[in-house]
Amino acid sequence: MSITFNTETFRDDFTYYNSPEAIRRFPFPFDEDRYMYKVNMEQHEPGEQDSVLENPIDVDEHYVAEMQDRALVLAEDPKRSQTLPHMETAAWDTVELLLSLLARDYPEHFTLERDGTNWHWINRPLGLDHRFTFGDSSTLPPRPDHRGDEPMPPLEYVTRQVQGDFAVLDQRDDNLWMDAGTVTSQADWSLDFDIGMDFYEWHGPVPLAHQMGIFERALKYLLSIEQHNPARRLNWTMTINPRLDTSPENYNTWGVDRTTVTPENVGEKVHLRVELQSFFRLPRSNALLFPIRCYLISLNDLVTMPGWGTRLYRVLKNLHPDLADYKGLTTYQDTVVEWLAHYDDGSEEVKKDAG
Repeated sequence: MSITFNTETFRDDFTYYNSPEAIRRFPFPFDEDRYMYKVNMEQHEPGEQDSVLENPIDVDEHYVAEMQDRALVLAEDPKRSQTLPHMETAAWDTVELLLSLLARDYPEHFTLERDGTNWHWINRPLGLDHRFTFGDSSTLPPRPDHRGDEPMPPLEYVTRQVQGDFAVLDQRDDNLWMDAGTVTSQADWSLDFDIGMDFYEWHGPVPLAHQMGIFERALKYLLSIEQHNPARRLNWTMTINPRLDTSPENYNTWGVDRTTVTPENVGEKVHLRVELQSFFRLPRSNALLFPIRCYLISLNDLVTMPGWGTRLYRVLKNLHPDLADYKGLTTYQDTVVEWLAHYDDGSEEVKKDAG
């Protein structure tokens, strides 16, 4: 299926938009009128045709614009992509997995030809045509932002071409360690701060879940993931303006946005931010690849889907104060809830897939 890519921005003038098809396929995350943490893992099996779950890696109308935004972030802050020395094999595992999936599932846009370790990769949307030797970093092209002529590290090379953030987790000592990643569209966390941390350390700031035993159960599940049986879950927060880069490093740029929400601009400025998180066991390194794909939808667009306005209103109205504070919603939560109240249809229960 050929995809038409939007011309849009996720900063400055914020020209990002969702087509009617993108609204329809948005991964709305709530299946109940209340929200609390749970181990909401499931197998990452193919979903319905034209849904975000149809393929293991989703490519949509925002692809080119998201890759352009990633290039801007990496040019401003190279530490957003890091690989510790012992993760080189895992990085090449990631190259193989992601390029293979793109070429298999989107042949109109990507082609991968392999002759032993001699690889030929064509990325039509980004205008790339590269030949390199698999496993030999010296054969990769240099960065496009002219930071010298050194070849890109393999993880940075491939993740400049796939939507979403990527953490690569080393498995040892019955734990997972965030030892590599490319993270440019995260919801207020820092790869540079978390690099080298174990599973419990990087989840340290999350409220309530530790007392509920959520992370112990989640880690047990993740450690058991096998090759060819990936898993997935949805996570969510909210963002003011369709901004991908809401990192701690740039808080001075986006933090003030939370104070700009008014009853008149709620529908345009406030966006539900949903992460499709997936987990793939890598074959050579036994590491776990953790893609975090971000989807944004304005409240104006969200309420066009039957039942979604009702459900989001009830979730936010009943949200535990600690979760609202952790997700950074408290500044504008009441304004959003009041705006959404008009969309509560009074029904006892609204199914997730309503409409």
